[in-house]
Amino acid sequence: MKSPSKSELFRELPSVDELLRTADVSALAASHGSAAVTDAARTVLGRLREEIGSGLLDSAGLRIALDGIGSAIEQQVRQAVKHSLRPVINATGVILHTNLGRAPLAGAALEHIRETAGTYSNLEFEIESGVRGKRDVHVERLLRRLLADEVKEPESISTIVVNNNAAAVLLALNTLADGGEVIVSRGELVEIGGSFRIPDVMSKSGAILREVGTTNRTRLADYENAINERTRLLLRVHRSNFEITGFTEQVSAAELVTLARKRSLPLMEDLGSGALVDLQKFGISGEPSVLDSLRAGVDVVTYSGDKLLGGPQAGLISGRAELVARMRSNSLFRALRVDKLTYAALEATLLAYVKRDYEAIPVLKMMHLTKQEIGSRAEALVKSLRSLAKTPLDASTTGPRMHIDIIDGESIIGGGAAPSSVLPTRLLTVSCADLSAAEVAARLRASDPPIIARVEEGRVLLDLRTVFPEQDQAIAAALQSIAA
Repeated sequence: MKSPSKSELFRELPSVDELLRTADVSALAASHGSAAVTDAARTVLGRLREEIGSGLLDSAGLRIALDGIGSAIEQQVRQAVKHSLRPVINATGVILHTNLGRAPLAGAALEHIRETAGTYSNLEFEIESGVRGKRDVHVERLLRRLLADEVKEPESISTIVVNNNAAAVLLALNTLADGGEVIVSRGELVEIGGSFRIPDVMSKSGAILREVGTTNRTRLADYENAINERTRLLLRVHRSNFEITGFTEQVSAAELVTLARKRSLPLMEDLGSGALVDLQKFGISGEPSVLDSLRAGVDVVTYSGDKLLGGPQAGLISGRAELVARMRSNSLFRALRVDKLTYAALEATLLAYVKRDYEAIPVLKMMHLTKQEIGSRAEALVKSLRSLAKTPLDASTTGPRMHIDIIDGESIIGGGAAPSSVLPTRLLTVSCADLSAAEVAARLRASDPPIIARVEEGRVLLDLRTVFPEQDQAIAAALQSIAA
């Protein structure tokens, strides 16, 4: 018997209208909307036409496809209406992973967002007086409490919040130095993620860059000799995402404070990563805190909210009240300010600092984890895998296809912070006899939720430092599924 031609197979395909009148698809349209279901039906039919046209679908295959077309449309609808932004498991060991959203928020921050975002709030309203207020007070009051033991007059320090640190730098430079010169060391002309460079931000602000010193050595005299009648600001930039070693020299914040006072100029410091505590206790060196800078007398400090601070994406500007007031009145501020969700998350995060409840801030808790604690979790996960397996396994094997070991390794901070600091950890190494490391990593990403791992030297590496304990079993289940 002659096989049907492609044109005959095309004629067997129902129209979109015919599909929409079937009971299954009609019920789907009632629950998900006719527009979404119609688009899904067109997509499924288009896929069948492509398969017929390419010769991949014969008469028997088409009958099977048409029998299940209602399910195919339902699956297409669910795929189309699924959220694109999804939670993932970060098993890379990079604590502030920019591509994975940087700092995860504290539970208290999530709760504060929920309780204030679902209703009205006093974002810009003074409840006692009944008049319009300022949204900055929700953050400023807590930073002043943190400064109470650090600065002689904490009430002289103000803080405003914009949408990220680049915006904070832009606003501060535009306010303090528009049309004038800003003196900065050549060794501090950094580039941050996404090819954003300090010189470019400065150009957009209207300020004029005046470079001093050399790439590796800048002295106080270089700043002093560059000051002229057009100078508006001295700028110090923390090299948060790279390191210069060897024959180097950098002027300290204290020295620049003295020079700024002597020449009646404001001193601004771009800290970038923005730690609020001394990170030495977490094994991180070389990261100055915001409080260190303000204590030293720096007039304006800019820093991020979603890096070492451990809060939401934001750029914070803290400094002398009269200078911050000028920034608040700059028309750029309204374009760059943040919404109530950010304030809610930031307020809850800062409150944890005020209470000294550092364990409540996920990034600080991750930094504080010891190699032994992580190793114990890794061993428990392997033990869980062995219990899931259907056949007896040795200590490092989960099945005939998969081999797992636990080795020493290093976690990193990431997010353009503490570039030379690493934290000792224990890593799960995963390899499969018939799958490449890239294929294993791809299958982990295809799990639900997706698991993001590192691939090094032909092995998949999983670092539980950045995995929340309640996610360990999801990793075990995903690995068991790959091994099965």
